[in-house]
Amino acid sequence: MASNDNPADPFKKALAEATRVLADDPDLGVTYSVDPPGMNNDSVRLPQISRRMTRDEVLMARGTADAYALRHRFHDAAMHNRYMPQGAMARDLYDAMETARCEAVGARAMPGTAGNIDAMIGAEATRRGYKGITNAADAPLATAASYLVRHLATGRDLPPGAQNVMELWRGFIEEQAGDTLNGLDDVLADQAAFAKFARQVISDLGYGDQLGDDPDQPEEDQDDESVEQEEQDDQPESTGQDEDQSQDENEASPEQSQEQTQEAAEAQVSMDDLADMELSEDTELPDGDAPLEPPPPPPHSDADPNYSVFSTDFDEEITAEELADPAELERLRAYLDQQLEPLKGAVSRLANKLQRRLQAQQNRSWEFDREEGILDAGRLARVVANPTTPLSFKVEKDTEFRDTVVTLLLDNSGSMRGRPISIAAICADVLARTLERCSVKVEILGFTTRAWKGGQSRERWLGEGRAQQPGRLNDLRHIIYKHADAPMRRTRNNLGLMMKEGLLKENIDGEALEWAHRRMAGRPEARKILMVISDGAPVDDSTLSVNPANYLEKHLRDVIEMVERRKLVELIAIGIGHDVTRYYQHAVTITDAEQLAGAMTEQLAGLFDHDPRARARLLGLRKAG
Repeated sequence: MASNDNPADPFKKALAEATRVLADDPDLGVTYSVDPPGMNNDSVRLPQISRRMTRDEVLMARGTADAYALRHRFHDAAMHNRYMPQGAMARDLYDAMETARCEAVGARAMPGTAGNIDAMIGAEATRRGYKGITNAADAPLATAASYLVRHLATGRDLPPGAQNVMELWRGFIEEQAGDTLNGLDDVLADQAAFAKFARQVISDLGYGDQLGDDPDQPEEDQDDESVEQEEQDDQPESTGQDEDQSQDENEASPEQSQEQTQEAAEAQVSMDDLADMELSEDTELPDGDAPLEPPPPPPHSDADPNYSVFSTDFDEEITAEELADPAELERLRAYLDQQLEPLKGAVSRLANKLQRRLQAQQNRSWEFDREEGILDAGRLARVVANPTTPLSFKVEKDTEFRDTVVTLLLDNSGSMRGRPISIAAICADVLARTLERCSVKVEILGFTTRAWKGGQSRERWLGEGRAQQPGRLNDLRHIIYKHADAPMRRTRNNLGLMMKEGLLKENIDGEALEWAHRRMAGRPEARKILMVISDGAPVDDSTLSVNPANYLEKHLRDVIEMVERRKLVELIAIGIGHDVTRYYQHAVTITDAEQLAGAMTEQLAGLFDHDPRARARLLGLRKAG
């Protein structure tokens, strides 16, 4: 073996092949990284193994590989999403139990995987200090539920730390959901049946209000509605109040319908009627009636109603022109151009390539062998020989190129300082002008915070007694560099603002993504594309110091899942120097900021490509739809 060979390479190669076999997917990509382990549609990322190949490293890699391979083999993402609850706690329980199901099914079919996954669970339990927990309130319920499902399905004892967490919650879980858990063996191999089983367990544990609508319920509701409609047709007339009451009855679950019907009859006025009533100042309420309570405030996040914000009073959505005067913007733009002069030629060439591809789709489609139109040069010799020859013309036809808007959402955090933010700014400029020439509107947004380590929000929190887990604890700054309807020539200097000293601070990605999605959802264009350019996970020291360590990361995942589920916007992401594929379904990671121009143009070109196989290759999908 050569001196420069890594002794861990043969093991890593063998483990990758074993993972593909176990996953029943010979095309599955397997990589090793110092980043946290993760997986997407067509690849898994395993923990790095050093040259020393310590026992802990090997066991952790084998266990992680087996766990991901089994999930890849036995898990259907579409089915999983169909039954996904809406609330955060219910979703954590649902995800954790599905992971346990995949591992238990694998352990029954391939017992060798059970020991490897035990080692992974034990290492994770040790890292999180599960063995020393003595109070159930300090142990995660979702994790305990997954441990219990795995234990009941396989009969295997868990490693000490995991066993401790399971036992702390086991009495409560079995007391509340024991009857449901008795049917575990009947549903373990059927993901759809298990999803319904998991939802019932969640309801038994007291989180039924977070489940959302039952995906299997609409057909039954539709039948009930048809019966009720026939009954209503037999009645001489129907009031608006009756219609509202009937609608409320249809939306209720079967167990609640009788009770809700009685309450609606006694109230005589539906909640919708109350919401529509306008009481003037002179209106007097009847004696004994309490004034109407104001509606509860809307949640801070559509993706996760449980995501909280201590204060929004100091947040700002601001244009670049408000952060710097015209003279300063012009100076900063000149500095940006000077910094990137050597790169502009390469970026422009890539932009021209993108423009040619887009214009070819817009304009270059012909119908041949027509009686009239433009003379077809390919038929010229035939026409010269016989001018009366028919079907010698061609006609240009319209192609499907829907009205489109593209939003570029740029991470303006401090870690982007230097060459990454400079290249991001110039690429956004060139791509905006390129797409504008192709009649594609472009909006350019940025996100950061107004201060380091909390700003005025944290000062208010300190002054009001330091409430526990206050939620997001910093002042947001969302910057509009270019509105979608503004021409690039008028906003060109705005991108120079990214060179302003002190602008780039911390990054709260989830709220920024939700903000950009909300702006796009209100646009009139038929097609909406959102490209996020970031260099890693959301980080805000003030927020993370007083909330769970994954607070911002979890919210980002929830927002991405919401955007991809609603499908109003096509979402893609580019990570600079950090792997963002663990967050986004359609993402690419580049190791050098100078690769950004090529990555941006190729990703956009892929989205505009009509060939689904070409789009799939560029978006990192394993199969074309």
